Amino acid sequence: AEDFYNQCDPDKENLCLYGFPNEEWKVNLPAEDMLLELPEPSLGINFARSGMQKTDWLSLVAAHCDSWLFGVAFYYGAKFRFNKSDRERLFSMINELPTILKVVDAANVTDTAKKQVEVKSSVSNHSGSKSKSNLIA
Repeated sequence: AEDFYNQCDPDKENLCLYGFPNEEWKVNLPAEDMLLELPEPSLGINFARSGMQKTDWLSLVAAHCDSWLFGVAFYYGAKFRFNKSDRERLFSMINELPTILKVVDAANVTDTAKKQVEVKSSVSNHSGSKSKSNLIA
């Protein structure tokens, strides 16, 4: 997350986050050679960064990515003229996976919990060493 956060410098031009079939994501300028028919990812994901908490900004970008992925999935459903049952199957397959927002929020909660444990651990270690030194004195 830190590397991604640093790539999205608000001083840079409009940046987009592109997802690829190999499950890789890349931050880049809007692609001029991208197929015009495909839905475009959100433009300028880096601009909101400076005015938001890091976790809130990551969640916002994740929500935009989810929206883009749904748009791409259903674009192909329309392009290949999926019938009702095919569209329902596609929607069902998508719903079997967690959204990017859900994954990001879970990671944020995990990171927050880890930080709280680290703080509690350092506080208890610090107070534990004080109590041991008080026993010696």
